[in-house]
Amino acid sequence: MNSLYHQASFLASASRLNNAPSDIGLEVAFSGRSNAGKSSAINTITQQKSLARVSKTPGRTQLLNFFQLDEERRLVDLPGYGYAKVPEGMHKSWGSMIESYLSQRSALKGVFLIMDIRHPLTDFDQRMIEWCQHFDLALHVLLTKSDKLSRGAGMDILKKVRGTLSARYAQPVTVSLFSSLKRSGIEEAHQVLDGWFEVQIKAP
Repeated sequence: MNSLYHQASFLASASRLNNAPSDIGLEVAFSGRSNAGKSSAINTITQQKSLARVSKTPGRTQLLNFFQLDEERRLVDLPGYGYAKVPEGMHKSWGSMIESYLSQRSALKGVFLIMDIRHPLTDFDQRMIEWCQHFDLALHVLLTKSDKLSRGAGMDILKKVRGTLSARYAQPVTVSLFSSLKRSGIEEAHQVLDGWFEVQIKAP
């Protein structure tokens, strides 16, 4: 069990990139549609109930939220997109903020893209994938709410999403199943994070 993620603590929120913590160390960002279970995934991965706020009203995350793991490593919760009932101008400002973060943040090592397994690869998801491809960022897709489907159906969608991404995009994108309710897929998520954060795994 990797305690690095369990010691996560809130560091800061920023309404724009120039208000963010110093651009040093290593960061992994979490992005996704506002109702895809992004906050729940962050809380499950860190084994904390309310590190990332889970709202009954999707789209409440409107800031860049930074969580400290240790002196060098951070998780970043990006504003959710595509669902919240907010003015169009605010949607555009969110998109601009995310694009600026992806293109300018030197500490950023990779992105976890959260997709509801029942509604994968939306237009918004594909825009995020294209951004990551363009900015040469490592990308891992977490297919959340896998408990909503049978194991067989979930594996079928996992295979289809992997196939679509492999055929459509030049740079490899990894994909895994995840369920906050069943607490499944945590180990796979930690393995991806360990690689990006350059965590040295101690031999048993």
